[in-house]
Parts: sequence; C-alpha cells; structure tokens
Amino acid sequence: MSRRWTAQTELSNRWAMGLLSWVALHLGRRTARLALLPITAYYLLRAGESRRQSRAYLSRVLGRPAGLRDVARHMHCFAATILDRVFLLSGRDAGLDIRIHGEAELWRRVERGEGCLLLGAHLGSFEVLRALGVRRHALPIRVLMYPEHNQTLTRMLSALNPAIADTVIPLGGIDTLLRVRERLAAGDLIGLLGDRVAESDKTLACDFLGGTATFPRGPLLTAAALKAPVLLCFGLYRGGNRYDIHFEPLTPALDVARGRRDEATAELTRRYAERLEHYTRLAPYNWFNFYDYWQS
Repeated sequence: MSRRWTAQTELSNRWAMGLLSWVALHLGRRTARLALLPITAYYLLRAGESRRQSRAYLSRVLGRPAGLRDVARHMHCFAATILDRVFLLSGRDAGLDIRIHGEAELWRRVERGEGCLLLGAHLGSFEVLRALGVRRHALPIRVLMYPEHNQTLTRMLSALNPAIADTVIPLGGIDTLLRVRERLAAGDLIGLLGDRVAESDKTLACDFLGGTATFPRGPLLTAAALKAPVLLCFGLYRGGNRYDIHFEPLTPALDVARGRRDEATAELTRRYAERLEHYTRLAPYNWFNFYDYWQS
C-alpha cells in the first residue's frame, strides 16, 4: 500500500463543511441529504485523481469496468457518512438504524474491566462506534489517530462534541505507547485503523482484492508489545439511514517472546487483510481510500 495518502490535498472546505453542518442541525437530515447531490457532483468534477482511483478500485472489487455512475455512488457514500457524523456527534442520531453484530466478546471485556485494541479501517464509519460508545453506552473508548490529517473536518467534528475530541490519543507522540498502555490497564478500548502505512511503519505485502497491497505491521506490533487482545471492528454504511457494526476477535492477548513477534504479527496482519477484504466485498462503496492502494 502506498504512503501517498499522507500527501493528499485535503478536499474539505471549511465554509462548505460549516454550511452542511448548519443545514443538518437546523433543517434536518432529509434536507441535508439533498445537499449531498451537488457536493458529490462538485467533487466528481474537481477531484480528478480521487475519481480515477475510485474507478480503478471499483473495477477491481466489482469485477467489471466501473462507470461514472459507480464513481458517483462511491463519492456519495463517502459524503453521506461524513454528514451522519454530524448527527452522531451532536446526539441527534435517533433517526439512524444502527445494528450491532458479534459484540458479545466486547461486552465481556467491558464488564470485566479489561482493555483491548479495536482494529478497524477506512471502510464505512468508525465514528458510528466511537459516538455511540461514548454517548449512548458510556464505553471507555479512546482512538489513536493523526490529528493533523484532514484538519478542517476534524476541527468541525470536534466542535460538535468536545467530549469525543478528548478521547483522541495522537499518533506519533513520544508518549503515545505509554498512554495506550495506561489506558489499556484502566480497561479502556483503544480504536485504531490498520489499512494505511505511515512513514515509519514496518510493512507486509498481503493478498488483497485480487492483487498485492502493502499493509502496516504497526498495529499488531503494538498489540504484541502491550500484550493486548485485538477485536476487529467495521461500521458499514448500508444506505439510507442504516449502519451495521461488526465485531469479531482477531487474537487474544499477544503474549509472545520478542524473537517470535515478527512471525506472529505477520500472520495476524495477513488475517486482518483477509477479513478486511471480506467486509469490503460486503459493502464495496464503503472503501474510503481514494489513492493508488495497489501502487499500480
């Protein structure tokens, strides 16, 4: 997988995002969703590289040449999940139909006060889990992320719910691993995404959607270093007002000798890629990596 995502120009416009947020909160979801049509058309015309990479990805996952209508649907799906973040973070998500699958292991850990890593991807909406967990169920969720990426969107969403913003642990800090260790010991759930490679990441080439993509090994190496269990988590947008949140165990506490960590984490990274492919095929328009993922 390419590291080019870090160099992508931020498409979010502060004025446009502010307007969409105002429309959503004052005129409701139905009216705000009408605004997604011109927004989708705008980015379809303006974001040439994202449009090309969307077409290449969709042709791969759909098994046929993707047309402009497919690309428009892909971008509309992305915009729809961003819009719904406004409702999720502002506590106005009563109109969303959110269904949770496979959460038994998650609740067992929460009830025992045991922390774990929740490993997701840029597939669908991780925000669905974070907002619901913090606001509805008081789940002790923290999220590892690069706050400097897509700053316009991050600032807008943080303003909607400062309590959500306070759950972020910045990646790349000198104390990041220490903070994660402390929060795991306190029984927190630590969310992180495992499908994009940062500059300092160790990587592994994995079979993915009929090709070879490069995945970061950092998330599983972190799990091994902290002896933390890992649950997979994917929040798929199914169209309209419906979301399906899927949980499944990837590994129990990774208590392996340092000399065996490379072997153990390589196998788990391949397993992650396999399960990510499974969920991507379930909801192909939920894939939100608009760059050359396979470095074709």
